[in-house]
Amino acid sequence: MDKPVPVQPDTGMDLHSTYPGVMDLKWRAQQRLPKFVWEYLDSGTGVEATKARNRAALDRVGFLPSILHGPQSPDLSCTLLGQKMPLPFGIAPVGMSGLVWPDAEGHLARAAATAGIPYSMSTVATQSPEDIAPHLGPHAWFQMYPPKDEEIRRDMLARARSAGFTALILTVDVPVASRRERQTRSGLTNPPKLTPRVLAQVAMRPAWALATAQRGMPHMRTLDKYVSGPQANLPPTAHVGYLLRTSPDWEYARWLRDNWEGPFLIKGVLRPEDAEPLERIGADALWISNHAGRQFDGSPATAEALPLVRAATRLPIIFDSGVESGLDILRALALGADFVMLGRAFHFALAALGQIGPAHLIDILKKDMIANMGQLGAADLAGLPPPITLSDLGPVSPV
Repeated sequence: MDKPVPVQPDTGMDLHSTYPGVMDLKWRAQQRLPKFVWEYLDSGTGVEATKARNRAALDRVGFLPSILHGPQSPDLSCTLLGQKMPLPFGIAPVGMSGLVWPDAEGHLARAAATAGIPYSMSTVATQSPEDIAPHLGPHAWFQMYPPKDEEIRRDMLARARSAGFTALILTVDVPVASRRERQTRSGLTNPPKLTPRVLAQVAMRPAWALATAQRGMPHMRTLDKYVSGPQANLPPTAHVGYLLRTSPDWEYARWLRDNWEGPFLIKGVLRPEDAEPLERIGADALWISNHAGRQFDGSPATAEALPLVRAATRLPIIFDSGVESGLDILRALALGADFVMLGRAFHFALAALGQIGPAHLIDILKKDMIANMGQLGAADLAGLPPPITLSDLGPVSPV
């Protein structure tokens, strides 16, 4: 069993000098991943307008800096679902994490447990709940793509509960497979097939190739016991999960609420009018997400939807999509979120640095939050000033 990864990894080198921000990890990840894997991780769908809107909307959120507030040591802790959290962010679920780096789910779960933050595991992970159970901390969340078969549904819930997952996430923004054209153009299939084109890409990334060869090509281990026979009639970038799952309705969500003891989170909320009925069926938190632009290219940015949903509910709100810094976390909190989740960024860190990557990213985000809270004179998260909208002035021309 791997040893837990410290939050500030001791690698013998100063990671903050080489990789001070998420963009540095992203650049390094692209250098280390085969093209088809990079496209899987980084792409959206369509022309990726929603992905771009997510970034642009966060960039428009600003603050007026504070002056003469004296020295501070900001407190980053918060409370979510009745539990004290040392940090206001966690690790969002990403399907097929092990394609990005071998044992991705294990590395992420261990880093989250060490830092005391939530780790979310996808139904379509490359490890099973039983695999991950020894590495889970107290804030372990299981993300469910809804199986249509009730027996499978009950068994999956029981497996998640037995493994130590304490919260259930129902993802509601994936009614059908999205097209994800960049992935198709790269030659990606699911499960990955070693075509000559893919092999050529793999040969150019020896670190990934060696690590993957040692562990074997990833597949969706949680689903192994439920699937047999050929995976027919699926788009090349869809996966075996589509053979099992359905598009959930309100009755389906009620059934899950009735059959899960613990927090029940609804992921993929953008419309304020959905908040009240979700509260009535027993949701414990709403998760503002547009799947990071991977499902529907006509979606509003999550930072645009967040204040509207916040005004419509008193439930805790979790936020994701496009978050790339500690400042982005503060922006989301100031707009009304109670907690923030990051998915792609943690996988950039994994691809860039392997098992020490997630812990390094946690440290990056902490340092960035502390630095920016110092600019704002905020002693804690409740002390964040109200956000302002920054004008899009474009590039500044020299006088």
